Amino acid sequence: MRVLAAVVLVPLALGSAYIGGALWTALVTLAVIGLFIEWLMVVGAVQQRPAAAAGVVALVLAGAGLALVRFEFALVAAVAGLAAVAALSAQGRLWAVAGYLYAGAALFAAVLLRADQEMGFAALIFVLLVVWATDIGGYFAGRGIGGPKLWPRVSPNKTWAGAVGGFLGSLVVAAGFAAAGVGRIGPLLVLGGILSVAGQFGDLFESAVKRRFGVKDSSHIIPGHGGLLDRLDSLVAVLVLAAIFGFVRHGADGIGRGLMVW
Repeated sequence: MRVLAAVVLVPLALGSAYIGGALWTALVTLAVIGLFIEWLMVVGAVQQRPAAAAGVVALVLAGAGLALVRFEFALVAAVAGLAAVAALSAQGRLWAVAGYLYAGAALFAAVLLRADQEMGFAALIFVLLVVWATDIGGYFAGRGIGGPKLWPRVSPNKTWAGAVGGFLGSLVVAAGFAAAGVGRIGPLLVLGGILSVAGQFGDLFESAVKRRFGVKDSSHIIPGHGGLLDRLDSLVAVLVLAAIFGFVRHGADGIGRGLMVW
């Protein structure tokens, strides 16, 4: 089931990323709505229906604004949604707000990174491959080498060997992009390594939240994989950090270029 789910979801993600525009924004919006709802389920705040509904509506409006290239509208919708979630949460307010911020940050990062007409697709593929290489390298190194646990209280299956293996996997991706003429080898290696570490922290963060509330899987929406939170935790962290790097260097209209061209 894990393999079959991947066979369906990976081409869908890559195809939407290649086409970009409204299709990519729609896919990302659906994904972050799922992240928000699963987060509320994990922290026990899904019963706060008004807050949940307000957050979902705000994410839809923000996604529509981004699809129509109305950044100001998207930002206003996102901020209004934040205020509504905070105001309508009768209990667990901080956790509900945190989940909304988590989903909203993923939405803006994923869409704005791809929106760069010059380097957006390359930057997005770089991010996806770094995350996948980190996961794959970590899995094989962790299983093949084993050894001391990385943080047993939060994630008992992760080892230091797996963390190093994932880190090395990201360097292979960075070297491949440099060999293909996309960016310079030195900066890309540094970038790939930093994003790999961020992805591993994102995974640990999501595991810590689930352990805090005694939850094993965020949901069972993806056959063999669990929930969206379980699968996208690393990607969210990497996307947000990558978007911040790109935004600082080239602004909102050149995030992909700012990330890849050093």
